[in-house]
Amino acid sequence: MTARSAFIARCGGVFEHSPWIAERAFDSGAVYDPLRAGAVHAALCAIFRQASRDERRDVLLAHPDLAGKLAVAGELTEDSKNEQAGAGLDRLSAEEHAEFTRLNTDYMSRFGFPFIIAVKGLGKDDILADFRERISNSEEEEFQTACAQVEKIARLRLESILPE
Repeated sequence: MTARSAFIARCGGVFEHSPWIAERAFDSGAVYDPLRAGAVHAALCAIFRQASRDERRDVLLAHPDLAGKLAVAGELTEDSKNEQAGAGLDRLSAEEHAEFTRLNTDYMSRFGFPFIIAVKGLGKDDILADFRERISNSEEEEFQTACAQVEKIARLRLESILPE
């Protein structure tokens, strides 16, 4: 296995279903040994920020709805499943699930991508409060907020697989 393929195998999934970010970071020369979470995160985020708006939107679209149909069907990535379970989103009451479903639908129709939040350390009530607040953001404000949350999720995922 080449150093490039090993890096992509290890870090290619930290941006949901978007290994191209890790590929471009490695190819740019911004990734070097020893791999450290902070340095790798900086390299990956630089690529993400340089990407076209359509490419960044595609990364947003790669994220699942919170407590949505993929979660119910058991089709989340392992990272997403663990993150949502850690926030209690796998143990919602029928009423809470209905509210998440309604908010997911309203948010998607307003912004064109799913609501994204780094759920680590948050509970379902925290997430719902943020959901209710952010749904009134402008389209540009929410695009920037969602991108920042994607970067935060990537950082948390890197911290779980690489030393600081």
